[in-house]
Amino acid sequence: MYGLWKPRVLGAWRVPAAGPVIMAVNHTHNIDGPMLMGTAPRPVHFLIKKEAFVGPLGPFLRGIGQLEVDRTGTDRTAVTGALQLLEQGGVLGIFPEGTRGEGDFASLRAGLAYFAVRSGAPIVPVAVLGSGERSSRVIRALPPLRSGVDVVFGDPFEAGDGSGRRTRKALDEATVRIQRHLGAHLADAKRLTGR
Repeated sequence: MYGLWKPRVLGAWRVPAAGPVIMAVNHTHNIDGPMLMGTAPRPVHFLIKKEAFVGPLGPFLRGIGQLEVDRTGTDRTAVTGALQLLEQGGVLGIFPEGTRGEGDFASLRAGLAYFAVRSGAPIVPVAVLGSGERSSRVIRALPPLRSGVDVVFGDPFEAGDGSGRRTRKALDEATVRIQRHLGAHLADAKRLTGR
């Protein structure tokens, strides 16, 4: 990432040095996941759609510890793998909106709340800013080479209410708390970076 673009990484010290962590990342461009993997202070393992695991990219993604997920239904294998990763003290990366969009955390899916409440792992909000501002003239699907991208890590927070409840109501309440934290972090990151 540092060889192709000019990432500016802010707040990486906020990521807990050990133990399970969930990184919740906004998603406006296909480079956001690789950018986080290349700049995070710890190895990050994402749940990635199974369609990406084709050809030579499949063995590469598996080799660097990424988790394949079938988005057509509840993929129990992927869920189990993600929970095991957290139990072993790993870092799980999630795009809470499920797919690329505005990157504003406006429409969260329930997966992030489920993993956070079930595992008890703290969530670190991450804002990747600048990746979708312009397209390269050479490769339209990428930002211009050597352009600046900001990766801003926020303070870790707990999604649950401390009761240990895993009911539908508890997950809905956790989703509201998560959305509030992620929205506030994104606004702070934009102010900090001037984007």
